[in-house]
Amino acid sequence: MSAPIFFKPIYQERVWGARNLSEALGRDLPDGKVIGEAWEVVDRPEAQSVVASGEFEGKTIRELISENATAIMGEGYDPQRPFPILVKWLDCADRLSLQVHPPAKVAPRLKGEPKTENWYIADSKPGSSLIVGLKEGATREEFERRLEDGSLEECIHRFKVEPGDSILVESGRLHAIDAGNLILEIQQNSDTTYRVYDWGRVGLDGQPRQLHIEESLASIEWNDFEPSAMKTAGEEVVLADCEEFRLVKYTLSDEQSVVTMAAGEGRLLSPVEGEVLANGVGVTRGDNVLLSADSDWEITGVPGAAFLVTERFV
Repeated sequence: MSAPIFFKPIYQERVWGARNLSEALGRDLPDGKVIGEAWEVVDRPEAQSVVASGEFEGKTIRELISENATAIMGEGYDPQRPFPILVKWLDCADRLSLQVHPPAKVAPRLKGEPKTENWYIADSKPGSSLIVGLKEGATREEFERRLEDGSLEECIHRFKVEPGDSILVESGRLHAIDAGNLILEIQQNSDTTYRVYDWGRVGLDGQPRQLHIEESLASIEWNDFEPSAMKTAGEEVVLADCEEFRLVKYTLSDEQSVVTMAAGEGRLLSPVEGEVLANGVGVTRGDNVLLSADSDWEITGVPGAAFLVTERFV
């Protein structure tokens, strides 16, 4: 298998979404839908990526792995184990809810799944922000009091971001995304989100969206003060190196016009600027493709092309 594996995106309506994926990524979106998320690679009971073309066209990712576990994922991979990473594009036309994902130590008690995720800011409007963590010195007691009186924004940490910024949001880290951001989210395979605050908003059905106050308070890391996004300029920058995955950004230049990766593990390739060739096959900005474990890979392109590689997730 020396060709990258492309999947069909699964589009999700969200109250904070819009239609920007059409222009930004050239996507053909469902008519009349407010699209907030494109699930690019997913292996869950409620959502299955389907191979878009090539030798395995029409197969679900679950079928693909169960029938070709060693070739796709590497030696010793359990064919029945779900693909461990979920990849999404987020079109944040409005602010998302303030939320948290449960850490592994409390997730079983809450009947949820931990979720560590990385946000790569592919595009943002001038002045766009993220909300991550707490202001220095904020306490759980203050948080609960401000949650009651509607002044919560006084103790949460907001900071400006620009295209190319990146931040790791580990399970337990309080977070929200402000309006105006186009984000590539690479995350642990989980869909557990606890909303603690939703800015007084109603959902697509006109009703207030469900909040999960008790679960959120049990999950928040109360000593997580004023984190910041990282800048990612450079030919090779490690964006995240955590238990769940390693994420690296490569930017091609006259000096580095090719990146090689040895066979042995499955990887994900996600161009974020321009187009690259993966073993001679074009992969463009917005695509998220699976590189099988049984092939060596050579990624080439013109200077300035940039891409993310997700690896070490097995």
